[in-house]
Amino acid sequence: MITLILVRHAKSDWATGQDDHERPLNDRGRRDAPTMARRLAATGVRPARILSSTAVRARTTAQVFAEALGVTVETDEGLYGAAGSRLLDAAAASGVTDVMVVAHDPGMTVLAERLSDGGIGAMPTCAVATFFWDTDDWDVATAVPPARWSIDIPRDVSAG
Repeated sequence: MITLILVRHAKSDWATGQDDHERPLNDRGRRDAPTMARRLAATGVRPARILSSTAVRARTTAQVFAEALGVTVETDEGLYGAAGSRLLDAAAASGVTDVMVVAHDPGMTVLAERLSDGGIGAMPTCAVATFFWDTDDWDVATAVPPARWSIDIPRDVSAG
């Protein structure tokens, strides 16, 4: 079975005046990331690998998930500002069947919307969308809809 977990980076701090790539998480982002990581861990879903954009806010979010899940983070500068198709290609090329991708909008929402057949209309900051295919072949998974999917967002206290 292939499992793809999409995580949009947690809320960043625009007030720092830093370059987009260097923006850190704000207070809400620092609260949401550990909460969402714990909620994902509680589901029993664990990626074998986490791929992250090189942006500070994405790397920081990915590291929080990595610590909660006992996984290492691999950064990929090609995920910064990547289109949804590039995010899916990176997951497929990861060499594992269970992978998390931590990146940015609009690519995250575009991919989540596509894979959920419109069921996911937006990926808010720190949202976690999980997709499952009944195959171990990424060539098949990238060509057919997932068998099932779920989404968890920080403000959705009933999810997890």
